[in-house]
Amino acid sequence: FLEVHQTYFAQVAGFFIVEDRVLRTAGGLMTSSRVEKLWETAVMKMISVVEDQFSRMQMANHILMVKDYVSLLCATLRRYGYQVGPLFEVLDKTKEKYHELLLSDCKLQINDSLSNDKYEKMIIRKEYEYKSNVLAFHLQTTDIMPAFPYVAPFSATVPDCCKIVKSFIEDSVSFLSYGSHMDFYDVVKKYLDKLLINVLNEALLKLIRNPTLAVSQAMQIAANMTVLERSCDFFARYAAQMSGVPIRLIDRPQASLAARSVLLTSQGAAHEQMFVLVKSKVDEFMQLTDNINWTPEEPPLNSNEYLSEVSIYLETIVSLAQQILPLEALDALIGGVLTHISDEIVATMCSKEVQKFNINAIVGLDADLKILESFADERFRSTGLNELQGATDLRQCLSEGRQLVNLLLSNQPENFMNPVIRQKSYSALDSEKVLVIAEKYRDLPEKYFGSRNPKNVGRKKSIDLLIRRLRDSL
Repeated sequence: FLEVHQTYFAQVAGFFIVEDRVLRTAGGLMTSSRVEKLWETAVMKMISVVEDQFSRMQMANHILMVKDYVSLLCATLRRYGYQVGPLFEVLDKTKEKYHELLLSDCKLQINDSLSNDKYEKMIIRKEYEYKSNVLAFHLQTTDIMPAFPYVAPFSATVPDCCKIVKSFIEDSVSFLSYGSHMDFYDVVKKYLDKLLINVLNEALLKLIRNPTLAVSQAMQIAANMTVLERSCDFFARYAAQMSGVPIRLIDRPQASLAARSVLLTSQGAAHEQMFVLVKSKVDEFMQLTDNINWTPEEPPLNSNEYLSEVSIYLETIVSLAQQILPLEALDALIGGVLTHISDEIVATMCSKEVQKFNINAIVGLDADLKILESFADERFRSTGLNELQGATDLRQCLSEGRQLVNLLLSNQPENFMNPVIRQKSYSALDSEKVLVIAEKYRDLPEKYFGSRNPKNVGRKKSIDLLIRRLRDSL
C-alpha cells in the first residue's frame, strides 16, 4: 500500500475532477445525483482501505506519508465541492496511534543517545557546531560568541535530546496541520508534555538509578538535567511558533510548567544519587577509624590516618564538582558531605567497636576537625559560595562533631545540662548520644582524664555528674 497509495489517491482525485468537468459541461440533475452517489461510495471505500492500512502500520512516518496524500486529496476535491469531512475524521481517529508510534521512535532515539554518551563536557571546536548544538536550542548563557574550542556545561546528550524533541514537534505539527484545523497548539503541547515527562524524564531516571554509575557521571547527568529543564521553555515556544500561535500568548511560566516541574523533581533525584555515591566512598575511608588507638599514652602529633584519605577524596570530588555543578548544587554537595563526616565521627564514638577512650584520643579528633574546618572555610571562599545568597555555612556542617569534642575537652562537661549553655554551645548534640559516649569516657581510670594537667583536675567527677543528670532527665 505504501508503494501504490500515491497513485491510488491520484487516480481517485483525477476521476472525480473529470466527473466534475463533465457534470459542468453536460448539466442535468440526474448526472449530479449520480456523481454524488459515486463519491459517497468512493469515500466509504477509501475510509475502509485507510482505516485497515493505518491499523496495520507500526511506523509513524508511514502513517504520516499516507496522511499527507489523504490531506492532499481532501484539499483538492473540496475545491470542487465534494464533501471530504468523513476522510478528515479518519485522520482524527489515527491521531493517537500516530503520536504513540512517534513517542516510541523518540524513546529509542533518546535511549540510544543516553547509552552512548560518555558524560563528559561537550567540546565545541567550530562556530557552526556552536550554532547547531547551542544557539539552535537557546542553550547559551550569553549573547557573546565564545572563543573556540568552547567547553559546554553539558554533555552530548543535551543537544541530541533537543534535536529529538524539536523533530517530534515538527512531525506532530505536520500530522495535525490538515483540513480546517486551525488551533492545534494545545494538542501538540499535550503530546510534547508526554514526550518530556513519560519518555525523556523516565529515561533519565532509569539512567540515574543505574548501579554502575560513577560519581563524575552522576554529576554531569545532574548538570544536563538543569539545562534540559530550562530548555522546556524553548520547546513550548517552538511548538507555538510551528502551530501558528503568537509567542506572546505562551510566553508565561505556565507554558511548560508541568514538564519543568517533573524534570526538576528528577534533577533532585540525580543530586540525591550523586550524594549517595559520594557518601558511599567517604564511608569506605571512614572505616579506617577502626585503626584508631582510643587510649594512647600521649596525644597524637598529627591527625588520624582516616582523615588523610578523606581529605584527598574531598579535594578531588569538590574540584570535579566545581567544574560541573551550579553553585546551588555544589553548596548542597559539600555541605552534605561534611555533615555526613561529622555524623560518622559521632556514630563511631557511639558504636560498640569503641568501648572506651581517653582525652588523648579526643585531642586527635580535635585535630581532625580543625583540618576539616579549615577545608570548609577555604572552599567556601574559593568556590564562590560566599557570594551565593542563602549559601550554607560549611563550618556549621561539622557542628555535631565539633560540639562533642568541645564537650569532652571541657573542664566542666556537666554544663551541658545548663539550658542556656547548652543552647549556646551544644545545641547540635543529642542527649542520648552524649550519655552513651560519656559512659565510655567515665569508665577509664583517673590518669586517663589528663589529671597531670592542673586544668583537668576534677574532669572525671564532672563526667560522673553529667551522666547522673542525663540519666535522670532521660
